[in-house]
Amino acid sequence: MIDVLRHPGFRRLFLAQVVALVGTGLATVALALLAYDLAGERAGAVLGTALAIKMAVYVLLAPLAASFVPLAHRKAVLITLDIVRACIVLALPFVTDIWQVYLLVALLQSASACFTPLFQSLIPEILVEERDYTRALSLTRLAYDLENLLSPAIAAGLLTLVSFHVLFGGTSAGFAVSALLVFTTVFPQAAAPVSQQRPYARAFRGMRIYLHTPRLRGLLALHLCAAAGGAMVLVNTVVIVRGTLDGGDPQVAWALGAFGGGSMLVALLLPKLLDHVPDRGVMLTAALTMTLGLFATTLLWMMAPNWLGWWTLLPAWTVLGMAYSGLQTPGGRLLRRSARTTDLPSVFAAQFSLSHACWLVAYPLAGWLGAALGLGAALAALSIVALAGLLVAWRVWPKHDPSVVSHHHPELPLDHPHWSDQAGGTDAGHAHVYRIDELHSRWP
Repeated sequence: MIDVLRHPGFRRLFLAQVVALVGTGLATVALALLAYDLAGERAGAVLGTALAIKMAVYVLLAPLAASFVPLAHRKAVLITLDIVRACIVLALPFVTDIWQVYLLVALLQSASACFTPLFQSLIPEILVEERDYTRALSLTRLAYDLENLLSPAIAAGLLTLVSFHVLFGGTSAGFAVSALLVFTTVFPQAAAPVSQQRPYARAFRGMRIYLHTPRLRGLLALHLCAAAGGAMVLVNTVVIVRGTLDGGDPQVAWALGAFGGGSMLVALLLPKLLDHVPDRGVMLTAALTMTLGLFATTLLWMMAPNWLGWWTLLPAWTVLGMAYSGLQTPGGRLLRRSARTTDLPSVFAAQFSLSHACWLVAYPLAGWLGAALGLGAALAALSIVALAGLLVAWRVWPKHDPSVVSHHHPELPLDHPHWSDQAGGTDAGHAHVYRIDELHSRWP
């Protein structure tokens, strides 16, 4: 899998992603502890609100960011956004009220909502071979897992020596190093745009491609399942560890690390597995695991609360992390199969926005419901959400899902350029790699 790092452009971008995400992971731990410091037992509600603000910003800004930024200016924009994020995060240690947390989170995540889709859309342009791209996706998944595993481990060590406020400085340093690595990366030459559409039209185009492609509709439902498990872990771990298990700040970090460890384990195994097993089978299995894991934890919490302890929490969080990685990692492969290169920035932005709409549902359920009715109610609600995502994905993503699809164009004249661009000069038996575009407005 690490062979893909031989490509210098991807290697630098991957390192930039790693250092930025390790820093972000430190901020995740610090933000949870800051919320507990400000709100006590209602920290889950505060975190749920802060993360819901983050998701709302992602949903609204991500599609427009990729559409407004010219391809030739992506490097300058990415560097600027990294610097902006580094400056904003330095203000978090000085907050004294909850509303200040919400404001800074909104500003920080506005920059991230613009940064991430642009960054993700570069990878398939740099790695044009499917095999390399698959392994890059797994490495990218590992980078995200570092946010959930390595960062909590580093945080746990640092918290024995310093206050959690210092962790925000590590986040700022991560963004600064990321900016430097992006600056030294040679970007692929920008392809000519398909059309001279306005930014809003390009944003809508990405959404239309996404929502009209069956496999991507299934992917969206699976994101809902992933968000259900991830939100429970990220929002309520600090409440469970500090409130129920009487743990300290380092124990919060280790519990979050269990989730990241499970996710990293699966990410290491997926490249070889995806060479032999279709994406649909892997992702539906992961969704089933996530759903069963949430239901089992719910039953344990409600029926045998005395059994809850470290020996149940850590395995449960590990299983949820494994399922989470199985749901998230193959997604980029589906996007690449479903859009032309020139449409990838808009489609990745649509994916970023729509997937985070799922988190916009899950975070308030985990935080607000947990604070109002108890963690058992939050677990039950998120279990039902995960089950809904699994069932919808199984229904809308067909088992037979080839890339090359036979279809007809009765509306096209025989001298239309499309016939010469594709195999077959007439409408009879016309087949090629099918993607939603101007000539293919709906799935056959």
